[in-house]
Amino acid sequence: MSIRIVFMGSPEFALPSLRSLTQAYQVVGVVTQPDRASGRGRELKAPPVKALALELNIPVIQPQKLREPEAVQQLQTWNPDLIVVAAFGQILRKEVLDLPKYGCINVHASLLPRWRGAAPINAAILAGDEETGVTIMKMDAGLDTGPMLSKRAVRIQPDDTAGSLTGTLSTLGADLLIETLPNYIDGKLAPQPQPEEGVTYAPMLKKEDGLLDFNQSAVDLERRVRAMNPRPGAWFQWNGAPLKVHRAHAGEGKAEAGQRFVAQNQPAVGVRGGVLILDEVQPPGKKSMSGRSFLAGARGWETS
Repeated sequence: MSIRIVFMGSPEFALPSLRSLTQAYQVVGVVTQPDRASGRGRELKAPPVKALALELNIPVIQPQKLREPEAVQQLQTWNPDLIVVAAFGQILRKEVLDLPKYGCINVHASLLPRWRGAAPINAAILAGDEETGVTIMKMDAGLDTGPMLSKRAVRIQPDDTAGSLTGTLSTLGADLLIETLPNYIDGKLAPQPQPEEGVTYAPMLKKEDGLLDFNQSAVDLERRVRAMNPRPGAWFQWNGAPLKVHRAHAGEGKAEAGQRFVAQNQPAVGVRGGVLILDEVQPPGKKSMSGRSFLAGARGWETS
């Protein structure tokens, strides 16, 4: 049976799902976010999904809003049997949800109903969850509230960042998607409602979410550093400018919250009940560097 699929997604997380779909089904079109200004030069940069779709010679549209008449008309022209969504970044209205014969399927990066919302991977690390995973769900009008088709769990490693865990879950999600679709399309797999208990939400992250509050514990701050890596990034104010922290760990000893000093030849900061060692930092306008390299050129690091 030939199934016509439209794929919706934007960031790197969506790439394995798109590539796997093209190897098993007919992907007739891709919907992704518009190009955005990026970097110091503010040059327009295409979403990763657009680049892959063009490489695979799949037609692409990039509506500001999916409700735009031109976007809806193009979806109708593509006439998909199924829409697959992976980190698209826009809410699907009822007219889109109802368009395909088999509805709309989402590859969501959490074990629903835990961590519905825009930033489930970051939220799982930040909360200290021992495991997370992916859920293949049939979409409805709510925010990640639709019934589930399949789940697969994975352990969160002690050194996982949001970036590394995204890579793991993107591959896991693509594999589970391809395993799930045949039985769903053949009517052998019925969507199951999400449990009413255990619902949590992971809102979209802002730059302020990366601010390190040294009145928190070293364990909480180390999680925040990993959860915000690579975006939006953990940071704190030093010498009147934000100092980004890419890697950190809890050290031995105690110091006053916010006190800066050197421990084991690395920059350290006192936190609630302990010490946070800064393993990798990035001063304003410079490249990322080890804590030791930073100290070599950091005047006035130690608090007097």
